[in-house]
Amino acid sequence: MGANDLNMKSEPAGSLRRSPFNNIKFFVFCHSLLQLAQLLVSGYMKSSISTIERRYGLSSQKSGLLAAFNEVGNTILIVFVSFLGSRVHRPRFIGGGALLACLASLLMAMPHFLSGLYDYTDRIISPSDNSSSLCQSESSVTSLSSNESCSQQESPNQRVVYPLLLLGQLLLGIGAVPIQPFGISYIDDYASRKNSPLYLGILLAVTSIGPALGFITGSLMLRFYVDFDKLSRDQIELNHKDLRWVGAWWLGFLVAACLLFLTALPYLFFPRVMPKEDGGDDVETRPDSKQQQTDTPQDPSLLHFLKSFPRIALRTLRSPIYLLVVLAQVNLAALLAGLATFMAKLIERQFSQTVSFSTMMIGGVCIPLAVLGTVLGGALMRRFNISVSGASKLCTAVILLGLFSSTPLLLIGCPTQRVAGVFPPSTDASSCSAGCQCPQEAFNPVCGSDGVEFRSPCHAGCINIEVDANHNRNYTGCRCVGGQGFASPGTCGSGCSHLLLPFMALLGLTSFIASFSQTPSYIMILRTVPPEDKSFAVGVQYMLFRVLAFMPGPVLYGSVIDTTCILWGRKCGKQTSCLYYNLDSFRQRFLGLLVVFVGGGLLCFLLTVVVLRSRAGRPESQPVSRGGYELVNEQKTGEKASSKDQEGKGIKT
Repeated sequence: MGANDLNMKSEPAGSLRRSPFNNIKFFVFCHSLLQLAQLLVSGYMKSSISTIERRYGLSSQKSGLLAAFNEVGNTILIVFVSFLGSRVHRPRFIGGGALLACLASLLMAMPHFLSGLYDYTDRIISPSDNSSSLCQSESSVTSLSSNESCSQQESPNQRVVYPLLLLGQLLLGIGAVPIQPFGISYIDDYASRKNSPLYLGILLAVTSIGPALGFITGSLMLRFYVDFDKLSRDQIELNHKDLRWVGAWWLGFLVAACLLFLTALPYLFFPRVMPKEDGGDDVETRPDSKQQQTDTPQDPSLLHFLKSFPRIALRTLRSPIYLLVVLAQVNLAALLAGLATFMAKLIERQFSQTVSFSTMMIGGVCIPLAVLGTVLGGALMRRFNISVSGASKLCTAVILLGLFSSTPLLLIGCPTQRVAGVFPPSTDASSCSAGCQCPQEAFNPVCGSDGVEFRSPCHAGCINIEVDANHNRNYTGCRCVGGQGFASPGTCGSGCSHLLLPFMALLGLTSFIASFSQTPSYIMILRTVPPEDKSFAVGVQYMLFRVLAFMPGPVLYGSVIDTTCILWGRKCGKQTSCLYYNLDSFRQRFLGLLVVFVGGGLLCFLLTVVVLRSRAGRPESQPVSRGGYELVNEQKTGEKASSKDQEGKGIKT
């Protein structure tokens, strides 16, 4: 490594400039592609979570834990990243992290290849006999094939699926640790001071686009049947509107692994030390001397760093403004973690939409509007040169508007469809099909001609099946169905899909409004901590995000969703994923959490206004705590003094 640096110094400056790997613009281009690929995996995972849940019979709590598990490794190792800084070969660490994320993506897709074919009711009962799901007096075929299916379910390959998914998520989080912090610090070190904000702005924009692209990719992949690689087109009997449909959730992870591998390769060729970009800067024209200073033995040891970490963290958290703003952001981050994981599932169930369409709504509507709100919030701060106290008032007003726009979502939704023997609960609803010996595990929803839904044709008491020229099925002779006594395949639906448009309009508006607070709240943090603690304060902030929001958020939302289940699926005597939810309870509890978190964020921002107003009323002679850094400047000389001071501190850091 040292010899490499000496060779660089001995080469003429012109030859260094000719190599694209000594050009910071090329690094920004490569890093944008890498962050896009890495965040695409994260967004794709959340878009596929309900499909994985259905495929492997997971509860929403388990799938929420799976979604949050990548934060575990990230949280543990992020402290070491803040210590290492520029002590290591940052491009190689970034490339290594990307290759680890590539391996994690392949692990996430592996359960598909270890598992057998996806077993839904008709396949479990008898793959070759279409009449097996009808009302019959004997079930000898059912028990035989069901026993064969259960032996597959209990195989070692099947039992390793969930641990393998958890391991993939853990490695994905570990691989992501060095990518953003090392990339940002590398760009800031070797870009000119004039161009650095532009490059970082490009990275921020790509960071915002990545998850949206992941959701859109998920929407496309989930239109393919999960076993399309194992079955011919004629053998695939389900369509994407069927409640039993499972899309090719694994396919996107293979695509993402290829993208991560390709974007990781250039980092093996970037130097540890890059020539400083020409931009008219008089500061640090020789980055190699800076690197040598960084690597001197005067740097604290890792042990000293770990010992001082709690002390500096407590000192930072003693700032009331910092603590309140971070708690407000934690509330909003917990809200975001839950919505990103389960909102597509809510849309699918409430408005009887397909999984791919629901996922597209999140990736194509909510996330872009949130990105737009973040950008406009930053533009507003820059245009009007808003102070810290002004930023606190802006955040409070914005979150208050978000509370008003999100509350009506509780009222927009569909009632639970009538399902015989399930909802509304009744004891005699299944008496007419008692002689049919319907399997307890049967789930093949049909809609009766009287508008009542049944779990399967057997539960509807249907004895015949008719197939027309277009291969459409109809079940006849259904003794449990009123009226004309026939049933058609599929769910009856909730019958209020027309409410989807106003629901999405309000949800998109809430995303747009709430995201306005992101940039002002970051500015409040950066302007109210001492300059020597600034980078550390941001690190503590991200750690609190993960520990208090991103890790427990999806699990909390998943647990709340599970409480609204009115019929659990069963396979081989074990409980699997939920088949039917009480839609009113689902909507009210899920979106009720949204309102609670928005209210928590509003309360914290409101308290910052109160604290700042009390400080502004103090006599000038009264000392201001470390948490009130720069507030005195703002009161004395206005925002210009503050911005100049901030600019000076930016050169030091």
